[in-house]
Amino acid sequence: MADQSNPLSATNSKLARAGGDSIARRVVRRFLRHRPAVFGLGVLMLLVIVAIIAPVVAGQDPYHQDYSAIKKPPSAMHWLGTDTVGRDVWARLVYATRVSLSVGLIAVAIYTIIGTLLGSIAGFYSGIVDTLIMRLTDIVMCFPTLIIIITVVALIGPSLYNIMAVIGLISWPSICRLVRGQFLSLREFEFITAARCLGVPNHRIILRHLLPNCIGPITVAVTFGIASAILTEASLSFLGLGVPPPEPSWGQMLTDAQKLSILAEMPWLWVPPGLMIALTVLCVNFVGDGLRDAFDPRMLLD
Repeated sequence: MADQSNPLSATNSKLARAGGDSIARRVVRRFLRHRPAVFGLGVLMLLVIVAIIAPVVAGQDPYHQDYSAIKKPPSAMHWLGTDTVGRDVWARLVYATRVSLSVGLIAVAIYTIIGTLLGSIAGFYSGIVDTLIMRLTDIVMCFPTLIIIITVVALIGPSLYNIMAVIGLISWPSICRLVRGQFLSLREFEFITAARCLGVPNHRIILRHLLPNCIGPITVAVTFGIASAILTEASLSFLGLGVPPPEPSWGQMLTDAQKLSILAEMPWLWVPPGLMIALTVLCVNFVGDGLRDAFDPRMLLD
């Protein structure tokens, strides 16, 4: 008979009675029932494919300046028109997908690793180690993240790699607090006590018993973090502190929209990148909502 004091044992027992389905299959099934999440995942996969085969999809050189076609509206030659120096907007929009997705994925990967490592140490060992890590986390969280990122990027210089590094090194406290909270609750369960009594090394307890049970919350936090990183990069590029020109970026493409004449007379310069930012962030949030519902323990037992 399953040990009811262990929630994982109780969960597995109920899933077995439901027909032998694994937790992973239940998660996938519930995610697929979330239509907005499936739509969002499909759009994101399409964007990843476009970013990978950008030279094929773009059709033109995003850096080429055609002075005979400056500020031209959409046409058969230029699907989304040209910008203020004659560059093809469609080509730049496609190549900018690489920048935004790269920042979102790599920056979030950096702070997820840092946050998970520190949160695991703080939650498992507690005591003075936990106190020191949490005070460091509180100090970092006291300052407005965007202001710190703007200041640091302004000091070290704008570049794609600097943006990734700064976002990754500043945004880890949320993941750290999440993992610590999960560890504090999980380490009191009997299966962890039993592992300790059997002499299982601490690193094996963390890697094989505790971290796997945190995958759900971490995955959800990562998806929302990707959306935040994309918005941060777009904001920095719009302020002139992001990807330096002529490298295409959705935020940088919006920079020209600061002029009222362009806002009123040349919407093809700012509507496409604006829509791409909104669509990408919305789809990432849809996926995050779907994962949150799919990993909800109460729903897994339905």
